[in-house]
Amino acid sequence: MATLLHKILEQKLQEAVSIVLGDAGAAALLVRPCPDPKFGDYQTNALMALAKARKMNPRQLAAEVAAKLDIAQWCEPVEVAGAGFLNFRLKPSALAQALREAADGRHLFFQKTSEPRCVIIDFSSPNAAKPMHVGHIRSTILGDALARVLRLLGHHVITDNHIGDWGTQFGKLLVGWKSHLDPERLRANPIEEMERLYKLVNAQCESDPQVLENARQELVKLQAGDEENLRLWREMIALSQTQFEWVYARLGVKFDYSLGESYYQPMLKKVVDELAERGLAQPSEGAMMVYFEDLPELKDHPAMVRKSDGGFNYTTTDLATLLFRWQGGTWSVRPNEIIYVTGAPQQLHFKQLFAVFRRWHSEAHVKLAHVWFGSVLGEGGKPFKTRSGETVRLEDLLDEAEERALKVVSAKNPDLDQAQRGEIARVVGLGAIKYADLAQNRQSDYVFSWDKMLALQGNTAPYLLYAYTRIRSIFRKGGESVTGGEGEFVLAAPEELALARHLLNFGLVLDAAAEDYRPNFLCEYLYELAGHFARFYENCPVLKSEEANRATRLGLCDVTARVLKQGLGVLGIETTEQM
Repeated sequence: MATLLHKILEQKLQEAVSIVLGDAGAAALLVRPCPDPKFGDYQTNALMALAKARKMNPRQLAAEVAAKLDIAQWCEPVEVAGAGFLNFRLKPSALAQALREAADGRHLFFQKTSEPRCVIIDFSSPNAAKPMHVGHIRSTILGDALARVLRLLGHHVITDNHIGDWGTQFGKLLVGWKSHLDPERLRANPIEEMERLYKLVNAQCESDPQVLENARQELVKLQAGDEENLRLWREMIALSQTQFEWVYARLGVKFDYSLGESYYQPMLKKVVDELAERGLAQPSEGAMMVYFEDLPELKDHPAMVRKSDGGFNYTTTDLATLLFRWQGGTWSVRPNEIIYVTGAPQQLHFKQLFAVFRRWHSEAHVKLAHVWFGSVLGEGGKPFKTRSGETVRLEDLLDEAEERALKVVSAKNPDLDQAQRGEIARVVGLGAIKYADLAQNRQSDYVFSWDKMLALQGNTAPYLLYAYTRIRSIFRKGGESVTGGEGEFVLAAPEELALARHLLNFGLVLDAAAEDYRPNFLCEYLYELAGHFARFYENCPVLKSEEANRATRLGLCDVTARVLKQGLGVLGIETTEQM
């Protein structure tokens, strides 16, 4: 297995620092791409922190370390810059060797981790008996992308869809099912009929206290194990699961587990009893509360773990879920990290959840992360709704994406048969929705725009997919492949060197996306890669070039296509050979 260039530089830097300082302070030194290419290819600022800790002159330390660096095989003489930066400029021969290794399949500019972690990712989490809507798109797509990136890097990932399949809505649904069910509507569209029943009874509850009481009684019977209510509830869940699986199949999203809220109901009383026994939960007006007097951020926000009527809430369920996961669940592996992918409004809830769990199980050395995101907005920055003011259903959104993409594909390639155009439209349409979401800073709201996401120019999925198909067309025209070919890469043109340098950073970007839970880093990298390739393609003839350049340029095309395909793949976006 080849070693990546930035890893070699880090190793050599650590060796040089150990020679100069004679201690173990070099273990965590990192080398990263230069923000400005005019200063070099890679850079480290780690020596400034080392110097500060030892009360040394950082620039003098940098110069001493530079003198001990044994990197002439890969780099030009290292430069000391600013207050103590080291800048590294790769030799064309080192770039060429890295490309040769990638072309031979020895790496694709990244390596799997030597220290794999077990990571549980909780994402999507729709409510049973309700249609999935546009509000589920961000959690579903973001969680899936994070799972794919972490798996690519060699981590053991367990995905769990924590479905909302228990709670007060089922009391109302049971009243509706028993009193107003239309069997024909249920057969035609189960989710639509259940939504109709819920809205009908919910409206009645607001005007008629007796209907509200009936719903409460049906819920109590369900929670007590009433045979008929359990049977109807199971039917509702099964019908919901069918709808979920259909939507997930279209999106290419899979879960290892789908343990809904109902799975944890038998555990809730024990959770509250333990919190009370340890003095963590205290009674307050009939409810059980956990207070955070020592945490300024939560001091005014106590967490309720049991309601005054004796019922449990989301916090109780999530505590039981978190304990179950930390103890190894049904997969018998204790996680190193648990990630929750939900919207920004749940930030307080997860701060409370994590704080309670840390007190309850202080021995649990597990990283807990709430990966939160902003909202999808309509034009004018208002909530994204249909023209009639309804929430946009996810299935309808996916249908419209494919329909709009089909118009774009048909206009561009009218000669393709209908089946080919339909398949390309599916890939482009669904890819456009995913990419438009993932390309955003996840903590920002963004305005949903069909025109922007389906554009063939700019930072969009169609632009990247078109870049990939353009490369593939080179090999169709040339009638040859260079995968695993022989011969050295000879990089001379500025565009060749720029493209090669950008390819080298693929692994670093994957690492950053995984570490910060930000797939938009990868989107930006792929967009820049497509731009580098476009400039290379415009200035460096490939099939018509002389034999000396032809192999190198075909090799650059091949490796670029493979990085684009791999990068889009970990975003959950398929590629197509034609557009």
